[in-house]
Amino acid sequence: MTIMFRKWVYLISLSIIWGSSYILIKKGLIGLTPLQLGSFRILFTTIILLCFGANSLRGISRKQWNWILQTGFYGTFFPTFLFSYAETEVDSSVAAVLNGLTPLFTLVFAYFLFRVKILRKQLLGVLVGFLGTLLLVAQEFSFNTNGDPKYSLLIVCASIFYGVNVNILKNKLSEVSPIAIALGNFLMITPPAILILLFSDFNWSGFYNEELVLKSIGYIFILALFGTAIAKVMFNQLLAISSAVFAISITYLLPIVAIGWGIFDGESFSKFQWLAAFLIISGVYLGQKKTSK
Repeated sequence: MTIMFRKWVYLISLSIIWGSSYILIKKGLIGLTPLQLGSFRILFTTIILLCFGANSLRGISRKQWNWILQTGFYGTFFPTFLFSYAETEVDSSVAAVLNGLTPLFTLVFAYFLFRVKILRKQLLGVLVGFLGTLLLVAQEFSFNTNGDPKYSLLIVCASIFYGVNVNILKNKLSEVSPIAIALGNFLMITPPAILILLFSDFNWSGFYNEELVLKSIGYIFILALFGTAIAKVMFNQLLAISSAVFAISITYLLPIVAIGWGIFDGESFSKFQWLAAFLIISGVYLGQKKTSK
C-alpha cells in the first residue's frame, strides 16, 4: 500500500468516524450531563488504549512528555467538554460545520508558532472561512428558538484548541509513535476527568436502573472506542505521513456525514446555513495551498 493511498484511506475513514461523533454526543446528552459525558468519554478511551498500547510508552523523553501533556489538554480535554456543552443548545450538524474552522486555525498557528509562511490564497481562505462562521453563528442567533445560540462560540473555541494541537503534534512529536501519543494524552487528562466525574452528581448507586442513562453510556462507549481511541491513533498516523494541513482537511468531508446524520435525526439545515457552510469549506479549500517554510 503506497503512502498516498494510505493517506486517503485514513482521510476518508476518519471523516466517516468523526462525522458520526456529533450525533453520538447528541444521543449521549439525553441521559448524561455535559460533565458526565466528557468524563466518561475520556475514561473509556483511556481503558481501551491501555489494553492495546501499554508498552508503547517506553522511550518517551521528559521533554516529549511535556508536549504530550499539552496536546492532551489542547487536542482532547478542552474540546471534549466544549463540544459536550455546545451540543446541549446547538444542532449536531451545525457543530460539525463550525468545526470546519479547524484547518484555518491550524494555518494561523502554523505561522505564529512555527513561522510557516502564509500565501495570499491562504490568507483569503482564512477570511472567507471566518465570514462563513460569522454567518452561521448569526443564523443561530437570529433564528434558533430552541436553544442558546451563544453556545456556537464554544465550538469555535474548540477549533482553536485543535489548531494549536495539530501544530504541536506535527512539529514536536513527529518521532513518537501514534499510539504512544494517544495513550500518553489520555493518561495525562484522566485524573482531572475522574475528579470532574466524582463531583458531577452522577447517580452511582442506581444508574443501572435508569434506561436513558444506560443508553447514553452505551453511546459514549461507542464514541470512545471509534470516535476517540481508534480515531486518535489513525489521525496521529495520518499526521506522521502527511502535512498538518492535509491531515486536518478531514473537515472537508466530515460535515457532510454529520449533516446527513442530523437530517436523519430530524434536524433542519436552512439554505442560509448551507451558504455559510459553503463559505467555510471554500475557505478551508483555499487554505490548503501548499505551505513553505
